[in-house]
Amino acid sequence: MGSPEFAVPSLKCLYDAGHEILAVYTQTDKEKGRGRKVEFPAVKKAALELGLPVYQPKSLRKKSVIEEIRSLKADAIVVAAYGKILPKEVLEAAEYGCFNVHASLLPAYRGAAPVEWAILNGETETGVTIMQMNEGLDTGDILLKIPVPIEDTDTGESLTSKLSGAGNEGLLKILRDAEDGELKPEKQPEESPTPYASMLDKEMGRIDFSEDADRILRKIRAFDPWPSAFTQLNGKTLKLFSAEKTAGDPGKAPGEVLEVTKKYFTVNTGNGALKILNLQLEGKKRMDADAFLRGYSLEAGTVLG
Repeated sequence: MGSPEFAVPSLKCLYDAGHEILAVYTQTDKEKGRGRKVEFPAVKKAALELGLPVYQPKSLRKKSVIEEIRSLKADAIVVAAYGKILPKEVLEAAEYGCFNVHASLLPAYRGAAPVEWAILNGETETGVTIMQMNEGLDTGDILLKIPVPIEDTDTGESLTSKLSGAGNEGLLKILRDAEDGELKPEKQPEESPTPYASMLDKEMGRIDFSEDADRILRKIRAFDPWPSAFTQLNGKTLKLFSAEKTAGDPGKAPGEVLEVTKKYFTVNTGNGALKILNLQLEGKKRMDADAFLRGYSLEAGTVLG
C-alpha cells in the first residue's frame, strides 16, 4: 500500500526479492493541470509495469473493501506513504500485520510531511523507521531505524529520494524476522519530541521576508518542488527555488531588492539577505536568475511580497 514516488523503491525491492505480491493498493487517479489530464499515482505506474494487480478504493472502511483485503489471505501488508488511515480490520487482515516504512526517526516527526518539516526546522539528521502499525498516527512499535544525514543542499525532493531507498534492506530483514518469529518490537513513548508533521498546503509556501534569511532559506529548500516557497513581484507569483545567504541592510525594508547584477539579485530579510539564484515567475518556466534578468527589468528598491 503506497502512492507517491517515495513508495516505489519499497514495492520494487519486494518484487526483486521474489516476494509474491498479491495486490497493490494506491490512491485514486487525479486530474492535474489546466487540461485536467488524468495522472496515475507513481506506485500505480510501477505496479502496472511489473504486471501486478492494482486496487484504488476511495475508502478502506467499506465492508466490501475490507472483505476484499481479507480474501487475499496475505502474510503481511507493507505500507509506505499510502495517504490513507488503515482501520483496525485492515491492520488485522494479514497474519503478521502491517509494516510501515516512515520517513523519519520515530517518535520524531510523526505525520504526513516528515521530510519537509525536518528541513524546515533545521535538523541535521533524519532517517527511515520501519514499524508495526497500530491504530494511532505513526505510534506503532519500532522494529528498525536507519539514520540518514540532511545536507545543507538537500531539498524536499532530494531528501525524499535519499530516504525512499534507505529502508529497502531493512524491510526485507523485517519480513524475514516476522516469518522466523524474531521480531524485536520497541514501544514508542507517547509524546513525540517534535510537533506533528502536518500535511502541507500551498499557502504555507508564502514567504514572510521579515523572518530571518536562514529560516526563509530552509523554507525554499523544504518546499522544493511542492508547494514551493513563493512571493509576489508586481502582482505576479514568483516562486523561489535556490538562494544563498548574504549580508542584509537593516536600514531597508524586508523584501526590498538591494542589488541587481547580471547573474543574481539580492532581497533583504528581517536578518540578513538572500541572493536569488533560481526562480519561476508566473506564466514562465523555472530558470536560473541570470536568464530571468536578461528578459526582465528588475530594479533595486523594488519590494517583493
